[in-house]
Formats: sequence, C-alpha cells, structure tokens
Amino acid sequence: MMTPEQIMAAQKASVETLFGLTTKAFEGVEKLVELNVTASKAALTEAAGTTQAFLTVKDAQELLALQAALFQPLAEKTAAYSRHLYDIASGTGAEFGRAFEAQAAETQKKFLAVVDNAAKNAPAGSETAVAVFKSAVAAGNNALESVQKAVKQASDVAEANFNAVANTAVNATKATAKKR
Repeated sequence: MMTPEQIMAAQKASVETLFGLTTKAFEGVEKLVELNVTASKAALTEAAGTTQAFLTVKDAQELLALQAALFQPLAEKTAAYSRHLYDIASGTGAEFGRAFEAQAAETQKKFLAVVDNAAKNAPAGSETAVAVFKSAVAAGNNALESVQKAVKQASDVAEANFNAVANTAVNATKATAKKR
C-alpha cells in the first residue's frame, strides 16, 4: 500500500510534469509566432521591392525575366519556412515524447515494485501464478519498448523523406529557372 506521503509525492511529480509540458508547448507556440512574424515582415519587404520592380518594367521581355527571377527565391524561402516549421513541431514533439517516456518508465518502475511487494506477500503455493504474472508484465514492457523504437524509426524516416522532398522541390525550381 502507498502511504499518504508517497501519494502526495506522485501528485506533485505529475503536476510538475504537467507544468513542464505546458511550458514546452508555449515555447513551441512562441517559436511559431516568431517564425511567422519574421516571415511576414520579410514577405512585406519583398512585396514592396517586387512592386517597385514591376512598376519600372518597360516591356514584356523584361516582365518575363523579372517573373522568372522571382520564382527560385520564392521556392527556396518556402522550403526554408517549411523546414523551420517542421523543426519547431518535431522539437516540441520530441520534448513531449521524452516526458512521456520518462513518465512511463517511472510508472513502470513503481508498478514492478508493487508486483514484487505483492509477490513477497503472496500466500504459499502461488509462486507459479506470480511468475506468470511477472512474465506477462515483462512481455508488456518489451512490447512497449518495441513500439517506442518503431515510432522513433518512423519519425526518422518521415524526417528524411521531408528533407528529400524539400530539397528536390528547390532543385527542380532552380533547374526550371535556369531553363528560362
């Protein structure tokens, strides 16, 4: 049985974890807002410059050249923005994942302690049932670890694919701009 002190300590740890995760979530939102403000300022400045450039165009040939010159930087900036956005999201997600793993490990440790305590106090002749229960708990823990590893691998593959697609898009835009 848990003592009132242990219950209070567990509640305190849960509240601290909650506030820690809330802080991380707000940090992620702050980074996102900062990214969007920076991108908006840059877009506004570029729009003013582009408008000025369009107002000075004298013929259709110059207009086409100006348009072609605008597409490559736009694609690169879009890819850079997407990378920043992905970095913010994956960083915040990783923080949540680490907190979840730490909490799960702590819960698992406490559960195993309860199981061990129950096994010590089990009536005579129940050793087989206790061993089967411990084996089931171990199998569950192994399954959880396997799922966590699979999620990590899938996340790594998704990140690699995202970077490959972003690089391909930028390179394709560069190639198209050079052809023009």
